[in-house]
Amino acid sequence: MKGGLKVPRISLILIGLVCATVIILAYVKSPFLSYWTPSQDHVFQISPDYKVKDEEVLTERNRSGQSEENTNFVSAISNSSTKDKVTEELITNTEIEGSAGIPPSFTQKGEDLKALEEKNSSREQENEVAAPVNSAGGPIEHLTSASKDHGCNSAKGRWVTDDSRPLYSGFGCKRWLSGMWACRLTQRTDFGYEKLRWRPRDCEMEEFTGVKFLKRMENKTLAFIGDSLGRQQFQSLMCMITGGKDRPDVLDVGREYGLVKARHAVRPDGWAYRFPSTQTTILYYWSASLCNLRPINASKRATDYAMHLDRPPAFLSRYLPRFDVLVLNTGHHWNRGKLNANRWVMYVGGVPNTNRKIADIAGAKNFTMHSIIKWVDSQLPKYPGLKAFYRSISPRHFFNGDWNSGGTCDNTTPLSGGKEVVQDESSDAGAARAVKGTGVKLLDITALSQLRDEGHISRYSIKSTPGVQDCLHWCLPGVPDTWNEILFAQL
Repeated sequence: MKGGLKVPRISLILIGLVCATVIILAYVKSPFLSYWTPSQDHVFQISPDYKVKDEEVLTERNRSGQSEENTNFVSAISNSSTKDKVTEELITNTEIEGSAGIPPSFTQKGEDLKALEEKNSSREQENEVAAPVNSAGGPIEHLTSASKDHGCNSAKGRWVTDDSRPLYSGFGCKRWLSGMWACRLTQRTDFGYEKLRWRPRDCEMEEFTGVKFLKRMENKTLAFIGDSLGRQQFQSLMCMITGGKDRPDVLDVGREYGLVKARHAVRPDGWAYRFPSTQTTILYYWSASLCNLRPINASKRATDYAMHLDRPPAFLSRYLPRFDVLVLNTGHHWNRGKLNANRWVMYVGGVPNTNRKIADIAGAKNFTMHSIIKWVDSQLPKYPGLKAFYRSISPRHFFNGDWNSGGTCDNTTPLSGGKEVVQDESSDAGAARAVKGTGVKLLDITALSQLRDEGHISRYSIKSTPGVQDCLHWCLPGVPDTWNEILFAQL
């Protein structure tokens, strides 16, 4: 046919169509070929994490007016210090090396975005005075909340000034605060020690408020059992909960625990108060030796007392089932003078002690501490909800003598001897060993309190004797408030 297609030409066209179809199919199906075509998701989508990061940086730049080259992500998160009244960090690397004699050991870690976002949501991190950076200019390790991470060592950290302190007035809280410990009512004129707050290094302590404490302790009882330093902690907590204000609604429930003033006694053996709004009870029982004391001859008024080193105080044995939180302490009454004055005779196994190692004062104290903590630990399975703490010893600061030989604590400059605790182990090694392997927690306050020699009653005691200073007890408000903040963070 003249105008028709010839067979060879038709064959070529068909072959071309078949080849084109094969190539197209291979292009679509082959991973090798599709590899060279960039994914739309890969090219055009920006990670939501980086969007958040960039928005936070821009927000902080606009807020602070910093130049682009001086602004980084870490400082953007950390420099929004507008809510708190913290005025100054009382610590620098030079000060650590010079005053404490121990160089700082900051762990440098790169922080992932999740950790930084957690920091950004943290109130304490938002209120930092300065961006938390190490000497190399990089971010320090992530801080965790002490209330969530009970593994945090709250005893390791630094003292900082805080204009929002104290948590109650030294002129008030007269219902619970003994006048002899209210330094605002004495002739003391410097009160810088009231403005210090403890900041753990690797975690953040939840801010204490009376409302939060009572809510956390709703329908629960907290018992302090120990010496006069335990009494100070008890009085401090009562003032912290009430803000130092009069609370007529708070009930005296001492009779429920036999805490009434005995005939001829100067004071009762303790006090107990209840907050009706939450049915929270706070009590203190005086037990300087933390062991059971029994009169050897009850018919004689001037009898000696059997000091049963291996038995808990009768009050603790009797009322333990009613406690939800227990804080124990002992220490400063363990000296020969106190034992002789109180006519205490050491007993072990129900008979007078004959063990020479235990007869030594240090040995007797250590034996008692281990015995009582072991007994409390044995009771914990019976009361699964009970949280028990042993508070490490509160340090004395007598210089150039003891309490009865001209010892003084005249320093009034806060933190003149150091500002930070960098050690991991407790300064009260005996207490740390006693709680090890038990369910009793160590409330470690020794090293951080050691830095506070300016916080004692000193020569301003109301009942002072000429030449005698009180370098054992603390002014309130003061250092024991921090002990209670650490306790609160662990409840």
